[in-house]
Parts: sequence; structure tokens; C-alpha cells
Amino acid sequence: MNPSHTTSVSIITRPMMAVMCAQFFSAFGDNALLFATLALIKQQAYPTWSQPVLQMLFVGAYIMLAPFVGQFADSFAKGRVMMVANSLKLAGALIICFGFNPFLGYCLVGIGAAAYSPAKYGILGELTQGDQLIKANGLIEGSTIAAILLGSMAGGILADWHLGVALGMCALMFAVAVVANLFIPRLPAARHASSWHPARLVGSFVSACRALWQNGETRFSIIGTSLFWGAGVTLRFLLVLWVPAALGITDNATPTMLNAMVAVGIVFGAGAAAKLVRLERVQRCMPAGILMGLVVIGLSVQHHLLPAYLLLALIGALGGFFIVPLNALLQQRGKESVGAGNAIAVQNFGENLAMLLMLGFYSLVVKLGASAVTIGIGFGTLFSAAILLLWIVTRTKNIVVK
Repeated sequence: MNPSHTTSVSIITRPMMAVMCAQFFSAFGDNALLFATLALIKQQAYPTWSQPVLQMLFVGAYIMLAPFVGQFADSFAKGRVMMVANSLKLAGALIICFGFNPFLGYCLVGIGAAAYSPAKYGILGELTQGDQLIKANGLIEGSTIAAILLGSMAGGILADWHLGVALGMCALMFAVAVVANLFIPRLPAARHASSWHPARLVGSFVSACRALWQNGETRFSIIGTSLFWGAGVTLRFLLVLWVPAALGITDNATPTMLNAMVAVGIVFGAGAAAKLVRLERVQRCMPAGILMGLVVIGLSVQHHLLPAYLLLALIGALGGFFIVPLNALLQQRGKESVGAGNAIAVQNFGENLAMLLMLGFYSLVVKLGASAVTIGIGFGTLFSAAILLLWIVTRTKNIVVK
């Protein structure tokens, strides 16, 4: 299939629908499995500070594999790469289902996710082009967020009802994702690898990092998305701690429902970004990032459930408006320089390094006994300050066209 033909009229094509379906089931399984596994380690009486460690193992896989997964995605048909990655996720879910170490199983899911991400985002640049890439990102983010919404709810609610059923459902979702990947057309490889020697792959990855970091636009995108996802994963675990402390609710379902409200908001924010932000005016997304942190501060001092739902939906809307243009900018500039798969691998490295550092710091302050409210206020303040500083620097240096 000629990918340029698919972009001539509409991005709602059969290949894009196949990618969206595969992404939906894969992301559904990711999010349901997280909350089901959190319920499992809670049932097995692991300490509270070990909960972020589960996610740290997941993101650690992204960091360790970053030099390799970009070339893997660019050297083969990306739809088949996605299928292999989802098969690894399925294997990890089955390890947890059958009673083996949940940290080991979730780490394997992280390995699958690390291989999956460059292919998932990289294929968008092969199916679309120009400003349609922002719209394609909006669609894929909408599919992802719908999966986060439903997966988080299903994982938490089913875990309260029957933990075995919750874990089995997660494995089933990954199996469906594997099948959905078969319907993605086998597009030509973006660029064939000159070598698979580990040292050369690491060297190539370092070169890609250097090339993207030296470009002001891609550096801006990588820093912005890294801050966003580091903050997002920390907020997810903060809610698990904050709900019983601030609202007095101790079940597994309420934190997942609150996380789902963030997902609802992101759908609307991503849609707004697709309509209102163009690549040449990508800095329009920055005020949304600053406001996100301020709303987190307001959420932290809240003690009623309904306002918490509304504030989290607003956080999600601001987040969707913030992240979609930055993703599109990196995919477009990365495709023109180091290849889309390599660009996403570098982005994943930055994002997951930010997640690891933020989760590590979060685990430390929890272990030191800081309250959930104090952590939330500090977290929101630091995030807003970081985005404001990034915006000031980029405007001062005129890095991105305004």
C-alpha cells in the first residue's frame, strides 16, 4: 500500500483504524493491569512505598532498551513490530495471572511497551503527513485515553470484585491487541539497519540523542513531553495515596475512577489541540502546561469527591492540549532527521528517565512520612515552575516559531 495515498483525502482510513484499534486494546490492558497488580501487591501486604517501584521497573525497561527499540521499529514493518511487542505484554500478564512474581511480570510488560511505543507513534508519520500528523496524534491520543478511562475503571472495579477475573481480563486484552495488529498493512521499513552490534546501536542512539538535542525545536519537544509524562505517572500514584488521606475512601475503585476523569479531560484537550494548534505555532500549548500544575495545587487541598472529579477532568483537558502538539512536532522533525522510530525512542528515553526520577523522589518523600496534601502542593508548584521556565527560555532564544 502506498502510504501517501492514505493521506490524500482523509486520515480516517482502514490503516489508521487498525492502528487505533490495536492501540486501544493494548493501552486498555496496560492500565487495567496496573491497577489490578496494585491491588494484588496490596493484598499480598507489600509496603506502600513499593507501589511506585512497580512502575519504576516498567519505565526502567524503556530506559535500558532505548538504544535498541528505535532501530528495531525503523528496520521492520511497524505493524509487525507492534504485534511482537504486544505478545511480550501478553506473556507478562500471564506471569502475573499464574501467581508468579508480579514485579517480574510487570517488568516484562514494560519491555513490550518499550518496543511498542516507537512503532506506534512512528507509523503515524508513515500514514499521514504535514498538519494531518497533529490530527492523527489527536486520534491516537483519543483512542489511548478512551482505553485509559475504561481500562483503569475495569482494573479497579474488577479487582474489588475478583482479582483473578481482573488479571485474566488484562491478558485477554493483550491477546486481542495482538490479533488487531495483524490488520495493520505491512508498510516498507523506514530504514534498514546497517548493523545490529550492541556497541554500534548504542553509538547510533547517542548520535540520535545528540542530533535531536542540538535542534532547538526537538529539544523543546523532548523536555516538554518528559516533564508531562513524569508528572502524569507521579500524579497517578499520588491519587492512590491522596484518596484515603483526603477523602477517607479506602477501596481500589475510587482512585481508578479519578484517574479515569483525567483521561476524559485529555480526550477533549487533544481534540481542541488538533483544531487550534498548528506546527508553526506549537508554543500555544505552553500556558495549558502551567495551568495544569496550578490546578493540581487546588486539587491537593480538596476534601470532597465531586470537585475532585471536576478538577481532574480539567487537569486532563489541559494535559491533552499541552502534549499533542509537542508529540507531533517531534515526530515531524524526527522523521526529517534521524527517523521517526529513533526520534520516538529518544523521546521515550527522556520521558521515562523523568518518570523514574520523579517516582524515585516521590517514593522517598512518602517513605520519609510527608502527607499526601503536602506532596501534591509541592508537586503542582514545581511542575508549573518548570513549564514556565521552559516557555521563557524557548521564547527568549526564539527556538520555535511563535
